[in-house]
Amino acid sequence: MAATPIYNFSAGPAILPPEVFERAAEAVRELRADGHAPGAPGIGLSLLEISHRSKPFAAVHEAAIALSHEVLGIPDTHEVLLLQGGASLQFAMVPLNFATPGAKLCYADTGAWSSKAIKESREIAAGGRGHETVVVSSAKQSGYDHIPALPALPADATYLHLTSNNTIYGTEYATMPEVDVPLVVDASSDIGSRPMGLERAAIGYAGAQKNLGPSGVTLVWIDRSWLEREVPAGVPNILRYKTHADAGGLFNTPNTFGVLVLELVLEWVKAHGGVEAMAARNMAKADALYAALDGSSLYVPHARADSRSRMNVTWTLGGAPEAEREALTKRFLSEAAAAGLDGLKGHRSVGGCRASIYNAFPVEGVTKLVDFMAEFERKA
Repeated sequence: MAATPIYNFSAGPAILPPEVFERAAEAVRELRADGHAPGAPGIGLSLLEISHRSKPFAAVHEAAIALSHEVLGIPDTHEVLLLQGGASLQFAMVPLNFATPGAKLCYADTGAWSSKAIKESREIAAGGRGHETVVVSSAKQSGYDHIPALPALPADATYLHLTSNNTIYGTEYATMPEVDVPLVVDASSDIGSRPMGLERAAIGYAGAQKNLGPSGVTLVWIDRSWLEREVPAGVPNILRYKTHADAGGLFNTPNTFGVLVLELVLEWVKAHGGVEAMAARNMAKADALYAALDGSSLYVPHARADSRSRMNVTWTLGGAPEAEREALTKRFLSEAAAAGLDGLKGHRSVGGCRASIYNAFPVEGVTKLVDFMAEFERKA
């Protein structure tokens, strides 16, 4: 008897397309001469044991950057860098590179990750940089259940930082806001899920482990004019964007395996219709799940209807005293796991449940979850 398929709703590192697993596994065994193209001769060595400055890896690295422009819509005016350290390092690198005495660095606080970015900016200011960290809007008081409206921004703001999608609370900007100051965007959890207007960001970054590949690679795109700005004294070379750009993204040894997988994922997105096709598919998955939540008397969506994420759907179980809700949630998660629906436990900040349905997550997995939810409610 065939084993029950497991659908992985983990918030990240998240699932990858099956085709990507196969091609990445082949490269681990032996990389092909031009990177990995089918039919090309092998080089006799694994991707994992060759120099990051070798010609075979150079082909992989260059293709990943070219596809980032082509598939994701990053304009040629922006340098693409494949760095390490995740979004967490970018929280610090951005103000380290661009905060000057008296500067206003503006932030929209929409959840845990934007709060961390705000904290890093304030830490750097406390270290003597002398800039002002301005929180221009926040949804903290309502439990981060919506995307707050942006007010008029200071005309002399150095930038506005925002997080396009919030994995923990399940909220998302429907469109990239158009503002009169430069944008800095953390797009870690929804990049590649739809056309996003990435060209509007002077600086953008995304950890790969949601929609682009495995953990350990961070896609950064930065307007080339910003690379020419004077960096304050005292910033180590490795924390300067220009250092990496001048070295062709190879200032230090990159995550070679992660770069390969990122390239393969972007090829998969391109082959399946690009970000436009991803958008339609992701909307269909999210709509089905939100319809199940809205039509239920047991499940309570966390995010307001006008701010709902298409990547991370969050809800709690209501309709019972608090003590009973906790037990009911545990039973829901246990029975879901037994049915092959894994990774549905919500973050401790929200509790309840969370279904992360990134690009590679299959439609049939959402269908199975919706059916399971209906049956669980019927029996509850």
